Amino acid sequence: MSYLLKPLDKGKLTLKNRLVMPPMATSKSEKDGRIGKNILDYYDEKSQGGYISLIIIEHSFITQQGKASEGQLSVADDSRVEDLKKLSNIIHKNGSKTVMQINHAGSAASLAVTGHEPVGPCAIANPRIGNVPKELTKKEIKDIIGEFKDAALRVKKAGFDGVEIHSAHGYLLNQFFSPLTNKRSDEYGGDVLGRIKIHLEVIKAVRDAVGDDFPILLRLGASDYMEGGSTIEDSKIAALEFEKAGVDILDISGGFCGFIVAGLTDQGYFSSLTESIKKVVSIPVILTGGITDVNAAEKLLSEGKADLIGVGRAIYKDSKWAENAIKSLN
Repeated sequence: MSYLLKPLDKGKLTLKNRLVMPPMATSKSEKDGRIGKNILDYYDEKSQGGYISLIIIEHSFITQQGKASEGQLSVADDSRVEDLKKLSNIIHKNGSKTVMQINHAGSAASLAVTGHEPVGPCAIANPRIGNVPKELTKKEIKDIIGEFKDAALRVKKAGFDGVEIHSAHGYLLNQFFSPLTNKRSDEYGGDVLGRIKIHLEVIKAVRDAVGDDFPILLRLGASDYMEGGSTIEDSKIAALEFEKAGVDILDISGGFCGFIVAGLTDQGYFSSLTESIKKVVSIPVILTGGITDVNAAEKLLSEGKADLIGVGRAIYKDSKWAENAIKSLN
């Protein structure tokens, strides 16, 4: 039997196959991050036929201060829940499961977009965009943890099948994880365990809010691919702690390098990261990164590089990609 067609039947999130549509920002939301016809039509089209087992909704801001860009979706207040229900309902009606990704941009935010001064673990320029943020106080860190918790509860109330915490691509939690931007001297800095203290507190707060049975995913930027940045060795330590803390699935991508890495062009170019992380955890691991061919997806799964395959830009460009891929394997 095809590896891609094999169900995922262990754990809290059961899936009919191993194909995932990873979160991809569309900038299609209405004013103030509201869901409108453009977003609903887009996800309706992508989920037609239910060929994709899991659709992860693009990163959505948990607070105005953490908004990354214009057109980004909001999970920042309770008034969004009813509209978000429309989105989860459409995807469920088409036969796929869906998880929502929640995020705080930290120093990747801008005053022009948010109306607030950007914040981060330290007053160190963001390596991707050059913003120098205000250093967060411990009280402000606790407030942000509460905002993640509240956003996760909204995701559950809106009928989604799980929530994904975003710690990749140089956003706030990734800024705490990376030694490039976290030079704190308190308990939220230092070694890997210090740099993931905020993650563990977010995971606990989210778990307390959503209950034991609701799946929690975490997207980890598992390497910055930069001098002095985070490494796969850091991520192996972090991944094990995240599993212990109650994360159900790890979704692996890049850190400050973003979702592409210069010089890496093979399909599944983050596979060395997922393969290493799979050796230290027992929870499923999602691999994305330049996968455009169904045979490449099959090969990566057959070699044990990952448990689930995320196909992003190919599905973004061709809404029939999943249907054609699944049918070619039957």
